[in-house]
Amino acid sequence: MMTHMHPAITSVTDRIRLRSKDTRADYLEMIRARRPGGFARMKMTEGNLAHASAGCAVMEKAELLGGGWPNIGIITSYNDMLSAHAPFEHYPDIIRKAARDAGAIAQVAGGVPAMCDGVTQGQEGMELSLFSRDVIAMASAIGLSHDVFDAALHLGVCDKIIPGLVIAALRFGWLPSVFVPAGPMPSGLPNPEKVRIRQLFAEGKVDREELLRAEAESYHTQGTCTFYGTANSNQMLMEVMGLHLPGAAFTNPGTPLREALTRAATHRAAAMTAQGDDYRPMGELIDERSVVNGIVGLMATGGSTNHALHIPAMAAAAGIQVTLEDFADISAVTPLLARIYPNGPSDVNHFHAAGGMGFLVRQLLGAGLMDGDAQGVAGSISGYDREPFLDGGKVAWRAAPEKSGDLDILRPASDPFSEDGGLRLMSGPLGRGVSKVSAVKPANRVLEAPAIVFETQGALKAAFEAGKLDRDFVAVVRFQGPAANGMPELHGLTPVLGILQDRGFKIALVTDGRMSGASGKIPSAIHMSPEAARGGPLARVRDGDLIAFDSEKGTLDIKVDSEIFASREPAPFRPNESSAGLGREMFSYFRQMAGTAESGASQFAFLGGET
Repeated sequence: MMTHMHPAITSVTDRIRLRSKDTRADYLEMIRARRPGGFARMKMTEGNLAHASAGCAVMEKAELLGGGWPNIGIITSYNDMLSAHAPFEHYPDIIRKAARDAGAIAQVAGGVPAMCDGVTQGQEGMELSLFSRDVIAMASAIGLSHDVFDAALHLGVCDKIIPGLVIAALRFGWLPSVFVPAGPMPSGLPNPEKVRIRQLFAEGKVDREELLRAEAESYHTQGTCTFYGTANSNQMLMEVMGLHLPGAAFTNPGTPLREALTRAATHRAAAMTAQGDDYRPMGELIDERSVVNGIVGLMATGGSTNHALHIPAMAAAAGIQVTLEDFADISAVTPLLARIYPNGPSDVNHFHAAGGMGFLVRQLLGAGLMDGDAQGVAGSISGYDREPFLDGGKVAWRAAPEKSGDLDILRPASDPFSEDGGLRLMSGPLGRGVSKVSAVKPANRVLEAPAIVFETQGALKAAFEAGKLDRDFVAVVRFQGPAANGMPELHGLTPVLGILQDRGFKIALVTDGRMSGASGKIPSAIHMSPEAARGGPLARVRDGDLIAFDSEKGTLDIKVDSEIFASREPAPFRPNESSAGLGREMFSYFRQMAGTAESGASQFAFLGGET
């Protein structure tokens, strides 16, 4: 295994460290000042402590009042509508028993909302999706603010839930934290067949009954959806950043190994408190190297573009400043080692069986792309090239496979699917954004075509259904940013645009909104900033303007004289008349205060300990 880091990775890490010097120092000063001298609850008054222990079983109450055992707070995102989070229903009982076995107490400190983007995709409720991340962070903070905990376990999997939990965990960075996943559902209908049925339905060639059958066979039981969208990208990220136990990400729910990993996570949390010999506070565990490792993992696996929003927001919670240039420069030197749907036909269960996270980490460490000296809850990241197995009913670890079990899914760094990670920084007169090209055929990555401007995704669908889009064009879908309507995912456009591309037309999408973490073959420039609702350049684009789209070079140009373009009156943002209802009106403050897409569209501007 190589001991020297790739110079480009070292360079990015160093510039993040330099850029973040002051904010990181302020952050560390804040969390170090809160390191407890004893068990956290012992600073409470007798009345405070009586309330904190009143609901406990007799043994736990005795230990809480007597101060003999550490107390682990559980933040849970359980609900039984969200398949990935339904398994968490029984986790608190497992954790409480495991904590008792480890000489600790565990209490559910709080629950957080957990939106299923699969349910709200293309629906009005999706306008709350991105903002749910920051609500989750605040709800987690309320649970932890009781300040009677010596460590925390965070139960979460899906899209905005994990980033929200991480933000809160970092603001309580003096506490050790372990993230506890639920795992993916077993494989269902093959992904290419699901896509085929969706496109046939969009063309009116199959009925709704056939579509529903295909969808139900794809999403069929408890566990994470098996495609490699944001939810499973989250699990990869937590592992390479060291917040999981090694190999925890993709073990299926309801299995003996899954339960053993949950027990082991509890034991680990109990062992990392400030009163023990292996204190691992979250805020010091996660540093610039951890963030870069996370971006490397994202690029090596072709992960979700949503993390171009979430990683800067999470890093900022620890005083670490990340830019789109950091993503682009890491992508340029990180080979694509995995093809998981939508970047290929296989799902995360196939990835796991082919060698999974242990093989991936081994390859990235060996290529000098991942910093093995970064720390995780189970030790240094150099030890995350292992996989779990059951030994006498308890979890143990062994070396991950040295060879991939399927080279169509997972490859060594010496023989990658492509030489780079497939994420591009897109910039030019229309602003700055990102493009994911790992699933886009090279022939489709460059085009020049007239713009057709839409202000809702429904308007684009209506134009398609009316037969008005059978031509080369660049779809400009504007007023989709955080300040406009909360930046909903535009995944509902994927079948329509896919059909047009399959018909042989050269098309691309340019938007200040998001695409799904599962978006695939359509060339797109997303997260464009500044957004149209705040006077960004997309508000000046007109139908027929010639747009040059080049995701190989990362350029996005408009063939209109710069003075003429600048003199145009921006199109006014008109909120959707039906924007009230489903609670959307309650989030007007969030839309007003949201940061730019480049900064993660966050509600929070962290400056050391001040927010």
